[in-house]
Amino acid sequence: MSGPLSGVRVVEMSALGPAPYGVMLLADLGADVVRIDRASGGQVQVGFEATMVGLSRNRRSIAVDLKTEAGTDVVLRLIDEADVVVEGWRPGVAERLGLGPDDLLARNPRLVYARATGWGQDGPLAPTAGHDIGYAALAGTLHTVGRAGEPPPPPVNYLADFGGGGTFLAIGVLAALVERDRSGEGQVVDTAMVDGAASQTAFVHGLLAMGGWTDEREANLLDGAAPFYDTYTCADGRFLAVGAIEPQFFAALCEGLGVDPADFPQQDRASWPDQKGRIAAIIATRTRDEWAEVFDGTDACVAPVLSLTEAPEHPHNVAREAFVEVAGSPQPAPAPRFSRTPGAVRVPAPRHGADTDAVLTELGLDAEAIAELRSTGAVAG
Repeated sequence: MSGPLSGVRVVEMSALGPAPYGVMLLADLGADVVRIDRASGGQVQVGFEATMVGLSRNRRSIAVDLKTEAGTDVVLRLIDEADVVVEGWRPGVAERLGLGPDDLLARNPRLVYARATGWGQDGPLAPTAGHDIGYAALAGTLHTVGRAGEPPPPPVNYLADFGGGGTFLAIGVLAALVERDRSGEGQVVDTAMVDGAASQTAFVHGLLAMGGWTDEREANLLDGAAPFYDTYTCADGRFLAVGAIEPQFFAALCEGLGVDPADFPQQDRASWPDQKGRIAAIIATRTRDEWAEVFDGTDACVAPVLSLTEAPEHPHNVAREAFVEVAGSPQPAPAPRFSRTPGAVRVPAPRHGADTDAVLTELGLDAEAIAELRSTGAVAG
């Protein structure tokens, strides 16, 4: 097994979205992950697997009925030997199953118990349902995105679910593991997507406090107001991203566009709308790939907006091996990168319950005991 987390054992309770993404980050870096899936099959599991397939690589699956005493006992035995347990259920669900942090830390005091929810474990909204768009909305993050006078666009679950949720869960687990090396004790990591989404606005709040940002959309340096930091439509209907903030980069942009920088005073905010219209008209005269060729190798900070299917084929991404083939399809490669202990995609998403027998055998159960668990419905797969 490769990766800096090789030897770290993680038990993952099956869930949707943020928790699986956070666990994927840990698994890509070498953690040994066993996911606890439901023993029941049917459409629920088919739908789950279809939704989570991109996040489910690098782990094994054991199918367990947590409503049975024998099934819960299997999970407890796994957790007794684990470094980390991750659950993404609503507050109170784990406790009702006998798998809450008090129960598990009493059995395994060194356990890092990581929880991922939208609103957190407490507060007036904690027991209510939600999704990325709502968490980002309440955090103020969503308000900063989009055009003036238009509703903020749905952020494809990047802002709260994956940025504020799964990524912060992984950070929390890593920090707790480091602290455990000093104290010898585990602890609970309460990951709330609304917290993580809010954290991502720290620099904007700093600018707002200093008068360097307004609380309006498309009125600031980085939200589409500036002509040198926006996206533009090309002749073929595809898009070009422009991010030439620094003066020297702006000069390179003007050179590529074939305009005189003196006619485009970069810091004259009053002329930004006019500048943007003129730049848009110029960019609309060529295709996206023609512009990409013009700016290739320059410091103009211009890039073609690539689709999901185009990104894996870009020469830079190919050279960096930024995408890898998993089960016949491209997926993002593990990140970040390590010089001595690189992460890797070792196995694709497991079939539901595919590793039940192997994991039970590792726990010391013999064939007869496994068969008994199957006959009672405590495990499946």
